[in-house]
Amino acid sequence: MAGSTTPILALQNNLAMSKRLLEQRVFDAEQMHEIGIRLSKHFRAGDLIVLIGPLGAGKTTLARGIGEGLAVIGNVSSPTFVIARTHKRENSDVAMVHVDAYRLGSAAELDDLDIDFENSIVLVEWGKGLLEGVSENWLEIEIARDHTGESEVRELAVTGFGDRWSAVNF
Repeated sequence: MAGSTTPILALQNNLAMSKRLLEQRVFDAEQMHEIGIRLSKHFRAGDLIVLIGPLGAGKTTLARGIGEGLAVIGNVSSPTFVIARTHKRENSDVAMVHVDAYRLGSAAELDDLDIDFENSIVLVEWGKGLLEGVSENWLEIEIARDHTGESEVRELAVTGFGDRWSAVNF
């Protein structure tokens, strides 16, 4: 088939088209929240954001900041037990969907949630490895923390994949 690419080749092309958009040290929860607000200003319908990091890294704190920046209605909290929460927004038809994929075992289980990826801003905690094929463009936000407990400092890295993120600067 001339001119077509297989899903695996498309994924490899997008991985090759990655761009590190931000690296930052984060010293407390308030700063993590503020970064979420700042990042949210760049999000639009169809954006897929994957939040990566261990328990307690600050993924939900970042999601709260993103929610505030997007002017969602109501409280953004961890969707661990409900798996996905849709947050309507003030003055916008584009909802923010916050997913906790920790208890999902496969991409098929994520697909069963029937999320409108195209018309929403979707944040997925614990989604790495479950989202291949969902979008040609996605943003990974990785939060690393000191596992020794000696420091509360986090290292945050934001990487964009695909054309959507090639011209974005945070």
